[in-house]
Amino acid sequence: MGTKGKEIVGKDAKELVELFNKALADEWNAYYQYWVGALVVRGPMRPDVQKELSEHASEELKHAGMLAERIIQLGGTPLLNPKEFEAKGNCKYDAPTDPSVTKILDQNIKGEQCAIETYNKLLLKIKTTSDMISFNTIRKIMEDEVKHEEDLEMLKEDISMI
Repeated sequence: MGTKGKEIVGKDAKELVELFNKALADEWNAYYQYWVGALVVRGPMRPDVQKELSEHASEELKHAGMLAERIIQLGGTPLLNPKEFEAKGNCKYDAPTDPSVTKILDQNIKGEQCAIETYNKLLLKIKTTSDMISFNTIRKIMEDEVKHEEDLEMLKEDISMI
C-alpha cells in the first residue's frame, strides 16, 4: 500500500487484516460447501438447485479474491494454509452428508445468514474509520450475500410448493 493509503488506514490495518483473514476463511469454506453441494444434491428441481449452488460457489471464490487482494493492500498476508480455514473462520463448514435439496439449501441459508452477520459487524467497525476502500469491499460482498440468502430461500419455497 502506498504512503497515503497507509495514512488513511492508519493503526487499524493490522486489526483489519486479522478480520479480513477470518472472512477469507469463511469464503473458502462457503465456496467448497456450495461447490460440493452442487455435485451431490438430489431431489426435486435438482438442475435448478445445482445451477444456483454453482453460481454462488463462483461468487464466493470472487469474494475470496477481493478479500485476499485487500489484505495484501493493507500490508498483510492472506491465509496460506487451508487447515486454517475451519479454525479461523466465523462461519463453520457444514458437510452435505444428507444430499436432499432441502437439507443442502438449509445448510447454505444458514451459512449465508452467518456471513451477513459477519459482514454487518465488519461494516459497523469500518464505518468509524476513513478507510472507504475496505468499507466498499465489504459492502459489495455483503450485498451479494444478502442476495444469495434470498435466492436460496426462494428456491426452497418453490420446492415446497411441488
